[in-house]
Amino acid sequence: MTAVAHALLTIDLGSTAIKTTLFDGEMRVLAAASREYQARTLDSLRVEMDARTYWDAFKATVAEVVETAGVAPSAIRALGWSSQSETLVVVGRDGSPLRPVIVWTDNRAGAESRELETEFGPELIHRVTGQVSMVPTWPAPKILWLRRHEPDLFGKAHKFLLLEDFFIHRLTGKYVCEGSLITSTMYWNFTSKRWWPEMLQTLGITEEQLPEIMESGQPVATILPDVAAELGLASSTMVCTGALDQAAGAIGVGSLEPGVFSESTGGCVGICVPLSEPVWDPSRRMPCQYYALPDKYMAHTFTTGGLALRWLRDTFGETERTYARDTATDAYDLLTAQAGRVAAGSDGLIMLPHLQGAMAPDVNPQAKGVFFGFTTHHTKAHFTRAALESIAFVVRRNLEVVQDLGTAVDTIRVLSGGAKSDVWNQIKADVTGCVVERTAMTEASSLGAALLAATAVGLLPSVAAGVETRVQVTDRYEPNLAHQAIYEDTYARYCAVQESLRDSFAL
Repeated sequence: MTAVAHALLTIDLGSTAIKTTLFDGEMRVLAAASREYQARTLDSLRVEMDARTYWDAFKATVAEVVETAGVAPSAIRALGWSSQSETLVVVGRDGSPLRPVIVWTDNRAGAESRELETEFGPELIHRVTGQVSMVPTWPAPKILWLRRHEPDLFGKAHKFLLLEDFFIHRLTGKYVCEGSLITSTMYWNFTSKRWWPEMLQTLGITEEQLPEIMESGQPVATILPDVAAELGLASSTMVCTGALDQAAGAIGVGSLEPGVFSESTGGCVGICVPLSEPVWDPSRRMPCQYYALPDKYMAHTFTTGGLALRWLRDTFGETERTYARDTATDAYDLLTAQAGRVAAGSDGLIMLPHLQGAMAPDVNPQAKGVFFGFTTHHTKAHFTRAALESIAFVVRRNLEVVQDLGTAVDTIRVLSGGAKSDVWNQIKADVTGCVVERTAMTEASSLGAALLAATAVGLLPSVAAGVETRVQVTDRYEPNLAHQAIYEDTYARYCAVQESLRDSFAL
């Protein structure tokens, strides 16, 4: 056994994979493991996952990191979370799911979202929830969809949970949630920090069917003995509330105060700018959300991001996948290396990366992925670079809105899988005109979750103290002025293509 006085276990419940990391008390990584999973796309709107798929991936990664690190389970003081949002889990009285999990990318509740927006009005919705519109992504319209389309199941529903809530209950028997995740349920008032009674009434649910509300980074309970035995953990480990993955990631790159822009490209691309008080966008382009620190807020939005590159890898990257498997390299690195040899602007090829709808500031749940302008000259490397550039354009769109709302930004801190790519980071710097910084730990959501958990059990006096001593910038990418004119033109054409297809997406 490795002699470690204190260890922290963090679980990143991502859109395409679960990542489990074991830290020591100084926030050094002792071991990490991940398992990819594939949601079931039932049709163009419905996306589901068996809850057992998540749990099995969780068990496997926990076992791997504990074995790899050789740490005594009794040394693991706390377990913390970084989680995808909006993914809906409906459980019965015994806490077991009554149906497959409805993944956040699911858009089945289009009619219900339009009805709710008509009933409450976009201004009131924005004022109460901080979100700029009612879209099918949110849990509220999905619950209304279940009430109408699966009434027998709806009548048996004991609790409506998000994914982190479900895991915490499996581990502790407690039903709890926290603000950074539930802001986008659309049935929580993010300034009063209470459930929205009028919305609950319309959905046909009660407060008793929802978890207890806590702050992020708070102790909940120790692991139930039988679950601890199943996982190979100690029943003394404290399970803590976590945070939305984007909020945890912002903490993990040191973004605690207004003006620091963090950008995460994983399964989705998300941006986060901490705010000292709520900010409502009069044009309703940028949502405001509760942050992972008490009584703090964040300008935050997301859309499909890394899913576009994963689709390219899985659909057209068989050669790269095979080579990577045979040589212990990474197929993404091979693809992005090819993209790095293509000129800025991809020789006129443009991609819209909205494989499962577009979120703020160009909200359109009917948007689809598009390649525009390709010819016989374009190769797979061009398509890959166009995908990388498209995500940079999404970042720029959101950056412009944040600046319009009065927050100056000249530096972007990147995290998650996309941050590992030098090519992609340079593209983001060139497209936005901002310095892009990468910290020592690109999987910053895990570090943020560890900082929250360490604070919860008293290993750190505060999250801020942990950031000050344990977050380090290691790489900087300055904008390449030679690419500025090219990207100004390409970005303008990207926006024009997106706008020109807005009505066509509805056909």
